[in-house]
Amino acid sequence: MNEDIIQALETLRKGGVILYPTDTVWGLGCDATNESAVQRIYNIKKRSESRSMLVLLENPALLERYIDEVPVIAWDLIEITTTPLTIIYPGAKNLARNLVADDGTIGIRFTKETFTAELLRRFRKPLVSTSANISGEPTPAFYKEISDEIIAQADYVVKYRQEDQTAARPSGIIKLEVNGKIEIIRP
Repeated sequence: MNEDIIQALETLRKGGVILYPTDTVWGLGCDATNESAVQRIYNIKKRSESRSMLVLLENPALLERYIDEVPVIAWDLIEITTTPLTIIYPGAKNLARNLVADDGTIGIRFTKETFTAELLRRFRKPLVSTSANISGEPTPAFYKEISDEIIAQADYVVKYRQEDQTAARPSGIIKLEVNGKIEIIRP
């Protein structure tokens, strides 16, 4: 795993795209502060920029670096959730402009998955995380379901967990407003 982290870090620091395991499904990722890298992922996925992607962090203490005003309810949700949960926050900041939705929101998930959490600790920046598929095609449940087209376009493919056949599913998604309003997007 350590060699994978070293190679992934080198790729990310050069503005590259990685294919990596997360706490949900395998993802395409890059430096979430690098507009060119984010654009490459949109191109690889053949995805419209109007459909923003989410960001992974490993520590809730970092949230205020990327969100203007964190809704109070968010802290409780982060603390009590036992399954992967992406929260869409208003007032995104310090992220690539083409990653932030037109309404200024960004989806953020905190990962506890071993590889991704260690990669984030060492990288010290947020990572883009989006499913490893062409937009509109089924989300691969594990590595062996990822298309050769996606694999070929990644600058580095993590070896860790490629043989893992554990069925994975995307995270739940909720949208929060500063006033505390909650909208469930995906349970």
